[in-house]
Amino acid sequence: MTEPGGKLRLGALIALVVGSMIGGGIFSLPQNMAERAEAGAILIGWGITAVGMLMLAFVFQTLANRKPTLDSGVYAYAKAGFGEYMGFSSAWGYWISAWLGNVGYFVLLFSTLGYYFPIFGQGNTPIAIACASVLLWSVHFLVMRGIKEAAFINQVTTVAKIVPLVMFIVIAAVAFKADVFTLDIWGSSNPSLGGVMEQVRHMMLVTVFVFIGIEGASVYSGRAQKRSDVGKATVIGFLGVLALLVLVNVLSLGIMSQPELATLQNPSLAAVLEHIVGPWGALLISLGLAVSLLGALLSWALLCAEILFATARDDTMPAFLKKENANGVPVNAMWLTNGMIQLFLLITLFSAGTYTSLIYLASSMILVPYLWSAAYAVLLAWRGETYEQAPGQRRKDLLIGLVALAYAIWLLYAGGVKYLLLSALLYAPGVILYAKAKREQGQPLFTRWEKLIFAAVLVGAGLAAYGLFSGVLSL
Repeated sequence: MTEPGGKLRLGALIALVVGSMIGGGIFSLPQNMAERAEAGAILIGWGITAVGMLMLAFVFQTLANRKPTLDSGVYAYAKAGFGEYMGFSSAWGYWISAWLGNVGYFVLLFSTLGYYFPIFGQGNTPIAIACASVLLWSVHFLVMRGIKEAAFINQVTTVAKIVPLVMFIVIAAVAFKADVFTLDIWGSSNPSLGGVMEQVRHMMLVTVFVFIGIEGASVYSGRAQKRSDVGKATVIGFLGVLALLVLVNVLSLGIMSQPELATLQNPSLAAVLEHIVGPWGALLISLGLAVSLLGALLSWALLCAEILFATARDDTMPAFLKKENANGVPVNAMWLTNGMIQLFLLITLFSAGTYTSLIYLASSMILVPYLWSAAYAVLLAWRGETYEQAPGQRRKDLLIGLVALAYAIWLLYAGGVKYLLLSALLYAPGVILYAKAKREQGQPLFTRWEKLIFAAVLVGAGLAAYGLFSGVLSL
């Protein structure tokens, strides 16, 4: 699946995309969705998500083919289209989203073990955090052995974790009851859910989280054996994961009612299968979740390190982040990433934040990188850049880019003011590393336009800090 020297073939790239997207989210999907919407609104939401995310997948495919010199995906596109600070912010937000998701994965993993071993509780007891820390550093040193070896292990775990999901889909399809699915399809008997479109809006951040990783192949474009495989891996991986997600979610709504699903403990998929076949179903899903999370942790460890390394190599982040070991692994980027994960694991000992709040925050941080990628695709098509030999393709790509951009803007609205402000609070400190990189290059910190953008980020960060201090906002 890999070439000598660590070049990744199509199969490895697809595994990176699928392995990145299928983590813990799909195993908690029944409860996460039912908590915010009924079956009718969920179907509408999946329709919007399918179109929007497919357009984003096409955007990454188009950009990989039209800009083959731009490696590392989301960061490179933002920088090429909108300047160095936007490129840095895109990389910074993507990086934070990735390791925040990993913190959530650790909590979910040990919460699942807590079902069988009460000492782990909800995944944030002292013994759970201690074991999570051991696992974190085990993954760290595994990746240190080399990108190629870790990518191979990811392929194995990707195959292993799909098996219990397919088994669930088959069993649930047989047990599906249409009368349960249509019992209160629009949620009219539950006023707390709100209207249909409000339900759709509330479920959007969950759909974003389960699709984070769709850009995984583009991040590794520089290590791909063939540039054309990057776009293929993105679309193939997306379509496969979309089918799994929709089937798992919709079939669950025909097994248990929305109020029942909404109160389940995560991973809720285990409880749904247990409802059908008994205790062995919960055990099967729990084992699948463990394998899935281990694979996802590995995938995101790779992606985190790669995005920091690529940004430093291009002088947008400080030079110390581009240091590699003998195996070609960016060591300082790995240490910084896993150091932040370790810090936030310790914070979960004292924080009221849950797995759900962590995935919402991770989702909100990825929205800006997605928006800039879609905007860059629109910019290329609008200008006609790279379309000199294919003018007929320009109008199609412009339409795709506009739909993807509209979807990214809709997601910002759907996420709400709370997560927009919390995102600003996490974006603001990044200027420290950005300033260090600029000083190393002997360049001014901001252009006039970038000063205005950073001022807006500071205002948002200030409001978020005040909100957290006063109790108006919470994680």
